Amino acid sequence: MGHRFAAEGHRVLVCAPFGRDAESVAALLRKERYDVDICPDPTAVGAALDDHIGAVLITEEALTGDLEPLRAALAAQPSWSDVPFVLLKAQRSTRSPAGTPIPTRLMDLVTNTVVLERPLGVASLVSAIASAMRARQRQFEMRDRIAELAASEAALREESLALEILNRTGERVAAELDLDTLVQAVVDAGRELTGAQAGAFFYNQINDAGESYQLYSLSGVPIAAFENFPMPRNTAVFGPTFAGEGAVRSGDITKDARYGRNDPHQGMPHGHLKVVSYLAVPVVSRSGEVIGALFFGHAEADRFDERSERLAVGLAAQAAIAIENARLIQAAQRLNQTLEQKVAERTEALETEMASRARAEAALRQSQKMEAVGQLTGGIAHDFNNMLTGVIGGLDIIRRRIAGGRIDDIDRFMDAASASAQRAAALTARLLAFSRRQSLDARPVDVNALTASLDDLLARTIHENIQLRIVAGDGAPHAIVDANQLENAILNLAINARDAMPEGGQLTVEVSAVELDEAYAAAKPDIVAGRYVVVAVSDTGVGMSPELIEKVFEPFFTTKPIGQGTGLGLSMVYGFVRQSGGQVRIHSRPGQGTSVKLYLPMSDSIAESVVDASVAIQEGQGQTVLLVEDDVSVRLLVREVLAELRYDVIEAGDAAEAIPLLQSGRPIGLMVSDVGLPGMNGRQLAEIAREHRPDLPILFVTGYAENAAIRAGFLGTNMGMITKPFALDALASKIDEMII
Repeated sequence: MGHRFAAEGHRVLVCAPFGRDAESVAALLRKERYDVDICPDPTAVGAALDDHIGAVLITEEALTGDLEPLRAALAAQPSWSDVPFVLLKAQRSTRSPAGTPIPTRLMDLVTNTVVLERPLGVASLVSAIASAMRARQRQFEMRDRIAELAASEAALREESLALEILNRTGERVAAELDLDTLVQAVVDAGRELTGAQAGAFFYNQINDAGESYQLYSLSGVPIAAFENFPMPRNTAVFGPTFAGEGAVRSGDITKDARYGRNDPHQGMPHGHLKVVSYLAVPVVSRSGEVIGALFFGHAEADRFDERSERLAVGLAAQAAIAIENARLIQAAQRLNQTLEQKVAERTEALETEMASRARAEAALRQSQKMEAVGQLTGGIAHDFNNMLTGVIGGLDIIRRRIAGGRIDDIDRFMDAASASAQRAAALTARLLAFSRRQSLDARPVDVNALTASLDDLLARTIHENIQLRIVAGDGAPHAIVDANQLENAILNLAINARDAMPEGGQLTVEVSAVELDEAYAAAKPDIVAGRYVVVAVSDTGVGMSPELIEKVFEPFFTTKPIGQGTGLGLSMVYGFVRQSGGQVRIHSRPGQGTSVKLYLPMSDSIAESVVDASVAIQEGQGQTVLLVEDDVSVRLLVREVLAELRYDVIEAGDAAEAIPLLQSGRPIGLMVSDVGLPGMNGRQLAEIAREHRPDLPILFVTGYAENAAIRAGFLGTNMGMITKPFALDALASKIDEMII
């Protein structure tokens, strides 16, 4: 019922030009307490449209005339307004021309239309009008909400702008130490916030006569506007502000009771900047001191409201803090100037002390470094002297026996020399592993299968009173690793475990998978986050103390009796795992045992099947091999092996000698090159060789080359590698595999 008595949208327009239709409908609606106006035609409907109209009831026959005035009136309505139309459609008769889609004409004008076909009952008509009127009321409600939102948005924009100005000013003055710049920024911001025409800051400093305050900053007007006028005095208008009694705001200061009561001007002097709206705010420090005051003025009345006053008060608080801080900092700077000499003297003394401490720490580090180097070189020298004694002594005896014609038992001396040389090669390999410079053939490896294949070897290595247990990991984890080196590492750890259990125990080799997250990697910077395959070798032996654990990875450190260990086992394992992109963790307790865990990067791919390709070495058929080796002895041996295998050998001592041969038209079936050549290295020579001979197989021979440490990143297509020292049979097999 509320729509019938609403302030807006309470009236119904009725347009029914034939007979007494309009009067009948109007009487019916008035009976239902509706406010009804009758319009003779659509033009009158358009003229009557305003905010009082809640709905329009129009008959079909009223639409046969000119509808343009109605169209124009509807188009002029606000965007939120969509006046509901109720169309009474007649049954086909003489009053409804056949074939004329009259409802369609109305549909083209308005979108909010309800079509009722006559004859219809009173209840249906009243219900349709009520529904239309309620829809119209919702439009007014929507209009009001839109207006409220617009007002809210405008207020929000104003508050956001004010907040932005306050924040910007606060940041600026907080970092500003120059009082002139600081106060000017505050006055400029205040004028922008309040909408004042002019703004000023006066210091609370009364002159000798006890009347004038000191002008410090102006905004909005030039300083010349005040040059010919005296400073404000301690009057009834200005006095309360400088007394810190609070803000003074007036819509028209000239009508204020306190204005114009002081001689000689009885108000503002003649020619003074016109001020009607007036706003003054004291600037009070945290200690209660009135530092000064902010003044804002406008030539028009009632320009400052409560919001303006609130913003000015907030700005004054910021100004007080900034001015006080700047004063304190300036005082501190003046005090600091007197302390600079003492600080400089103390700084010089501290620098001298720090330099002395740094020299002492450097000397300590050098001493520790030399101790480590001495331990390393001493161990190497001891082991190599033993091995060289076997090699040199064996060769001397062989030379003497051959010279004396006694060659029937020289095989054992040859075997002894060879064994010593092999031990030296193994020691070199361990040193390279410790230094992370060995040549690794890293590829996806099924770690479960690898550990299972070591079952027999480990069982033969340990004592009978030690139980061996190999535990496979779930999901067949694959690691990116050199399989041979991993086998050696596991064997080294098993031997250490065996020696730690002289009374027997259990040796466990367990495979598992683990994913280390970023949090773990951040706490343990020596390993990166990711998925790893873990190989844990654990024993139930004597264990180790924390002091021993700190030293176990040092080269040549061993807890075994003299002659029973080189001290390179764990250091070799550590170097190999770190070079493979993993990490080693060791856990041990005296009397309980030790567990060494190897964390190896996990592979997403599956290991390729390895087929035993052990076949008899095939001799060559006169193919040409280019041998590039700077060491004369090695070149001699390799050349003799190739000649024995019936290959035609071309020799070159370095890349400079080899390049012309590669550029020639001479057929070459294989290039065998040392990696560490003088000048251009072997890998660079290979690139030049491929420019001239794209399909040429290349076999690299290396004793140590940093760039060749990881084969997968070093070798290209149809390239291979063999490490020094090597057995001649191994070299021959590799050449036979690659040569074309």
